[in-house]
Amino acid sequence: MDTQTRHALKSDAFVTATKSGLHWIDDHRGKVYTAAIVVVVLCLVVIGGYFYNQQRNAQAAVEFGAAMDVYNAPIAEPGVATAPGVTTYPSAADRARAAANKFDAIATKYRFTVTADNARYFAGLTFFEAGENATAESTLKVVAASWDRNLADLAKCTLATLYHQTGRDASAIDLLNQVAAKPSSTVSSSQAKLELAQLYDSSNRPDDAKRIYADLKDKDKDGMAGRIAASKLAPAK
Repeated sequence: MDTQTRHALKSDAFVTATKSGLHWIDDHRGKVYTAAIVVVVLCLVVIGGYFYNQQRNAQAAVEFGAAMDVYNAPIAEPGVATAPGVTTYPSAADRARAAANKFDAIATKYRFTVTADNARYFAGLTFFEAGENATAESTLKVVAASWDRNLADLAKCTLATLYHQTGRDASAIDLLNQVAAKPSSTVSSSQAKLELAQLYDSSNRPDDAKRIYADLKDKDKDGMAGRIAASKLAPAK
């Protein structure tokens, strides 16, 4: 078969395939248009959802900053004048309660954003600092069970403190052991172990505390936890 004949056959095959395709599209024109519209709509929904979520997260970040301003606001001191425009609070508990309400509102209003997740942790923390233990515990439990291990570990450590202060040392010890076994970038294994040792110290379990301090002193010599542990083991002067 010569070259010219081969080219002619290929050209005929291409024309036939193209015509068949065009006939199929013509026969199924309604379905093709519907499918195209669905694809376009889905693309618009995805793009619109992305930008909408970005906008919500940006607004949430602004409100989160305002809540942090409340959390860091000064406590009023008797006899000390307050600078113009500066908001003060009569006590740390009042300040924490005001901040907690703002953080909680952000977590509710801007669900499914990163800022809302952070706000939920701070809501739990500040409810705890305000003395509202039941609300703090339920909020922190949600964060402790979240997919974000960095926030989850912070929540577990705060919950451990709450449990210790409310006479539930077994639960506190379990949480701190969980964090020590699987640490994150927010709470290292050494930090979790140090908190556990300090819990034992304040619970009249000095032998358990010393065991952890000795381990930290050997394994974290250059770290803050190791230095604190060494100071705890140093003979009293």
